[in-house]
Amino acid sequence: MSAAFDRPYLLAAAVIFIPLMLIFSRRFKPLFTLELPLGPPGGIPFKPPVNLELLLKMLHALELAGVVFLFIAAAGPHFIYTETVWFSRGADIFFVVDVSPSMAGMDMNGRSRFDAARDLVRDFAGRRPQDGLGLVAVGADAGLLVPLTTDRESLYSRLDTLAIGELGDGTALGMGLAVAGLHLRRSSAPRRAVVLITDGENNAGSVHPEAAASLLGDLGISLWVIGVGSSGEIPINYLDPNTRMRRTGTFESHYDPESLKSIAEKGNGTWIAAPSAEALATAFAKVDQGEMTIRRSGVVRRKEPFHEVFIVLALILLYGVRFIRRYILGALI
Repeated sequence: MSAAFDRPYLLAAAVIFIPLMLIFSRRFKPLFTLELPLGPPGGIPFKPPVNLELLLKMLHALELAGVVFLFIAAAGPHFIYTETVWFSRGADIFFVVDVSPSMAGMDMNGRSRFDAARDLVRDFAGRRPQDGLGLVAVGADAGLLVPLTTDRESLYSRLDTLAIGELGDGTALGMGLAVAGLHLRRSSAPRRAVVLITDGENNAGSVHPEAAASLLGDLGISLWVIGVGSSGEIPINYLDPNTRMRRTGTFESHYDPESLKSIAEKGNGTWIAAPSAEALATAFAKVDQGEMTIRRSGVVRRKEPFHEVFIVLALILLYGVRFIRRYILGALI
């Protein structure tokens, strides 16, 4: 954002005009002044309650400030905003994120699987501003958290508030895929995709994940299944959003990669194992490459005038000074 003027020459005129006003106002003062003491003969002369000379100088300065504001308003001040406009539509992609308690496993370079996945979703969104992105969470049930949108702030806001255990203890993978497919089926984007990020097996919900994956394939929607986490005893640490109690300890991490691979195959999709933070980042890079679209954009400059502010300030100053001179100081000068 920057500021500019439509008629900057009026500012130059103000630089010349205002000093001339000051010079002429001083030069053509009355040549002779006569001071007459006010009050009873022989008594104490009348003294005004304020320093009139200082007050008049202040009022004169306020008048000049009002004139300056009028010149600025006449010069046409405006803000200039530069915006990127996309001429081609990007891909529509839904992220289906597992938020079951096991996603709190701390085997992503000292961070939880959930935090690592959430940060990569945010990074993916920041690098692809033209894409419509949506968010579905999976627990004992599945819920649409963010519909397809290019509004990154709304997506980031919901990602920030998303919590492990928010949808209960369970993994309804089929429900998550079905919800994403339901909202993608009418999309006319050049590429449509669902990215499932999970560390577990389907154990909840009324939709079988292979059936949901098959439906995605029939609709021509790309499916990416990313299995997060390693096997063995993994430390866990998270705050249960329902009881507000912190849960810590270890758990035996294991999931059947064959079942997740089968889900991907049913949807003609891609299965990626991500046992480490580096592997998870690589998986997101593959999704980025696989769902690439043609990007055409341009830069648009938008003007937003703000001269009204200076007009209002000028009127307040000029009429304020006039009011003070006439109705407050009228009896003194």
